[in-house]
Amino acid sequence: MTAYLPSLTTPLCRRLGVDVPVFQAPIGSAVSPELVAAVSNAGGLGMLALTWTPAEDIAPVLDRVRELTGRPFGANLVLDFPVADRLDACLEGGVPVISTFWGDPATCTARIHAAGALHVHAVGSPDEARRAADAGVDAVVAQGWEAGGHVRGLTATLPLVPAVVDAVAPLPVVAAGGLADGRGLAAALALGAQAGWMGTRFLAADEARTHDSYRRRVVGARAEEARYTGCFDGGWPNAPHRSLRNSTLSAWEAAGSPVSGRPGEGDVIARGAGDAQYLRYEDAVPLVGMAGDVDAMALYAGQSAGLVREVLPAATIVARTVAEAKRALVPQF
Repeated sequence: MTAYLPSLTTPLCRRLGVDVPVFQAPIGSAVSPELVAAVSNAGGLGMLALTWTPAEDIAPVLDRVRELTGRPFGANLVLDFPVADRLDACLEGGVPVISTFWGDPATCTARIHAAGALHVHAVGSPDEARRAADAGVDAVVAQGWEAGGHVRGLTATLPLVPAVVDAVAPLPVVAAGGLADGRGLAAALALGAQAGWMGTRFLAADEARTHDSYRRRVVGARAEEARYTGCFDGGWPNAPHRSLRNSTLSAWEAAGSPVSGRPGEGDVIARGAGDAQYLRYEDAVPLVGMAGDVDAMALYAGQSAGLVREVLPAATIVARTVAEAKRALVPQF
């Protein structure tokens, strides 16, 4: 007899117009329109990262996504930076889902809703989740401490998600941090989340803009190599993050993790298109087309890198995650 495999569509999926609760986290400059469209076409929610994209360049990015998909997608903005013009560009471009992070969502919720979009805000604690709920957001992302990139709180995903669910019910919660396969997604759903927010896994997607060296590091990493640190703070100070250990991080820690006078501070370690230069300790990641000591740049990744073992098309990642989650949710006893 074939085991019954449950549907994974949740109320939040239905509200957003997506089929499965696999949301691609906004992995900074590694995001491409192709990645976003591939995730959305596979039934999940693709997410652009537009905080550092000039406002005048956003419309062409949105056009490219829409050339590739007619499905819903989102755009992420970090509220620790001046993003009002970028938010306007997203809303004028008809982005259906706006996700925000690291700031007060009340500063933009009304504008997002007035444009007919939905607002999702990432938090790191139940208290922050309550403030977001009071601001009127449509869903919150509970980001656990094991997440890659910039990390908001200090609580791991397993205890954080149910605490946030309890704090803001019936507001939908999305689980982030440590999710890289269907087992993690199933666990998140069991904790009361209505979707999983996966970033590190999509760094190793064919459509991501990650440099081959960066992909190899993610695929070959052990969980303990993803270090919680303040090392790569050039461009975004006072924002803790999780990055894979490399020569820059090791030298900085060996020197006592100084705030100034760091080993190799000011060194140009990589170059990109045109005259772009990248300094040691910058918050930039290695992308396709960069050259130099790219392995010494920030290699943002979460502890779930220990579960990533191959580079795959984004559609395959979504499909495998969903199939594995369904199997994990079938009673085994």
